[in-house]
Order: sequence, then C-alpha cells, then structure tokens
Amino acid sequence: MTTTTPARPAPAARLTPVFDPARLAHELAQVTEHEWERQRTHYAADRIGPDTPTDWRVLPLRSPGGNPDRTDPGGPGPDDYAATCWLQQLPYLHGILNTIPAPLNAVRLLALGPSAASQPHCDPKYNLRRGMVRLHIPIVTHPGAVLVLDGAEHRWQPGEFWYGDFSREHLVRNTGPLRRIHAVIDALFTRELAALFPEPWQEELADADVLFNRQPAPAPRPPAALPPVLALPSGFMDFGHDTPLEGPTTTVQLAERGDGLVLHAGEHRFALVHVAEGEYRYAGWSEQRTLQLGGAHIVLHARHGRALTSQHFPFPATAGSPASA
Repeated sequence: MTTTTPARPAPAARLTPVFDPARLAHELAQVTEHEWERQRTHYAADRIGPDTPTDWRVLPLRSPGGNPDRTDPGGPGPDDYAATCWLQQLPYLHGILNTIPAPLNAVRLLALGPSAASQPHCDPKYNLRRGMVRLHIPIVTHPGAVLVLDGAEHRWQPGEFWYGDFSREHLVRNTGPLRRIHAVIDALFTRELAALFPEPWQEELADADVLFNRQPAPAPRPPAALPPVLALPSGFMDFGHDTPLEGPTTTVQLAERGDGLVLHAGEHRFALVHVAEGEYRYAGWSEQRTLQLGGAHIVLHARHGRALTSQHFPFPATAGSPASA
C-alpha cells in the first residue's frame, strides 16, 4: 500500500471575513492630505535604518510606544506596541483590528508608488514556526500592482483579508498609474487566528510544526525580591537565530514596569509582556523565547514550532529589593 504525504499549503491563504472596500477607501481620504514618510528598516536592538530608496510610503497605525514617526515594523525593544494618533481617524479599520484574535505588533498603511518595485527578498521572522505572521487588507489596487510570492503572482483585491508566508522569497511591483495601498498587519499566530484560515489549512495546521501563541493575561506580582543582577545566555537576546539558549552569559537586570517587566542588557532595554503563570515574552516578538519567574529562580523557554527547550537559573543568594524601571 502506497501512502502519500499531504501537500504543503500554498504560501498564501485568503482568510475570513471580507471587509467593506468602500468604507476602507472612504476612510483613507482622512489621512492622505499629507505625504507619508518613506519606509525604514528595523534592525536588532531597536536600531532603525535609513529611508528605503524604493517609493514605499508608510502611515504607522500601531508602532512601538505609539510613535507616529516610526515607519519601520519595529521589533524587540524598550516599548510595547500601541495605537498612533492616525488610527483614531480610521474608526472602521480600527474596529477591524479589534476583531483580529491575536496580539498585534506593527500595523501600517503601505503605499507603493507607480513604477516602483522592490528587490526579491525574504523576511525570515514572519514564519509560522516562529509564531509570527504578516496579514494584508488591500485598500487601493489595480491590475498592474502585483505581489510575487514564492514564484507565483498575486493580485489581492480591496476588502479581502490575506495571509502570506513572507519568509519565502517575494517582491512587489507597481506598473499602474496609482499608488497601491494595503493595510499591513503584523501579528502573533494563535489558535483563534488559525480558525480564520480556509479548510485545507485547518487540516494541515492541526499537525503542522507551528508555534501557537497565547493571548496576554494580567500579570501577577513578581517575587518579593527580584535579583539585581542575573547572568543569562547571550543567545536569549539574539533574535536572528532559532536557538536562543546558547552562548556565553551576559549580565542583565530585571525591573518592574507597569503590568510587565523590563530587561536591561548593557545599553539595551527590552519590554517584557506577561503571557501566563508568570511567563513573559519580549514585546515585539513571539513566544519563541520567554522568561518565567519562579519563587527563587528564572526559567528560560525556547520554542521552535512545537518543540520546547527550557533552562533553569537560580536567583543569586544576595537578591536585593524589588527594582523599578
């Protein structure tokens, strides 16, 4: 008897529901009276690159700290994501974002100008095994606006809701007369979000090697005395690799901030968001790596798809009084 391996899902999937393209286009007029800034790239440790040479214009709707000038997608850094002032002018789109059953990171309106095109590239972090996805809602498009994803051409239509696996090679080009404008939504992959995928994907995701994130929960009080200094593997702060619990140790400090924590590593600060049972992920990242507080120890967790690795680190015997950010 011959068995066959289930086909790999396509690199893109149209999700449910469908949104009203006329309402989306009408709202767009409220925020297009000025020229948007060019897109920038986010590097590690919250460093931001220069303007892209491609005619990519961006209006940030959610950004680190709600900064309306952050046209980059952001990443792990000192601030969690929050709505910018521009989102208040888009109530219909704001309502749509509130219905997406997943923690949201950056949300931006991206406008690709006429005759503009990107170079073929991959965005490795938007990978289901890392628990991060990029979603699109087209608002203004035309036949000359094309996404080439994993060798296939896509022309997504206004009001549709799409997932694309942008960890695969892709490019965009616009040979038409108008700017192509999409709402681009970076989110953490959850089981609730997976329920919006089409049926063939549902069957594949049931057994696929993907990382499902949990919805944030109210944070408990940290231990009475957070350690003033901890030595943790430097790999825990390395976001370019999938095995973060390796490498020499680095001295870090933990402090309370609001309903979360902040981790100080040299000159860098990383906000930590509570997930469940004293476990925290990096703001701007998935549960690919988390830190869990015990009574007198810290547990570091590293996930890759469904695989989980953990390491315990006892608090130093001379732990001081609770710190504050």
